[in-house]
Amino acid sequence: MILLHSNPHFAQRWEALTPEQRARFGVDHVALTRELAGSGELVVSEGLADPALARWVSTAEGRPVVADAPFAETKEHLAGFYLVDVADAARAEEIAARVPDAVWGLVEVRPVLDMSGWDL
Repeated sequence: MILLHSNPHFAQRWEALTPEQRARFGVDHVALTRELAGSGELVVSEGLADPALARWVSTAEGRPVVADAPFAETKEHLAGFYLVDVADAARAEEIAARVPDAVWGLVEVRPVLDMSGWDL
C-alpha cells in the first residue's frame, strides 16, 4: 500500500505553487492512477477527506460510542492511498517515487498484512 500523508505545512507549500504547478499535481495523480489501472497493478486509489470530518468509534465500554475525531492528536494525517498489487517491494517503491506528494517526503510504502495462511 502506498500511503499519502499530509501536515499543516502542506497548505503553505500548496499556496506557494503556481496555478500551473497545482494543475500539474492533480493531472499527475490522475495519469499515475490511469497507468496503474491499465497495467493491472491498481487495486484502488482514493483521497481522504479532512480529518476534522472523521468520527471515532469505540465499543470498549460494551456499547458503541461515537465521538468527533481525529483519533490521535497529531499534526500529520493520512490524506489518501494507492493500493497496488505488484511483484515486489521494489516496484511499489518505484511507483511511490512517482506520486506527486513524494516531492515533500509525504509518501510511505507499507506491505498489506497477508492473512491468507492464517487458520481462522
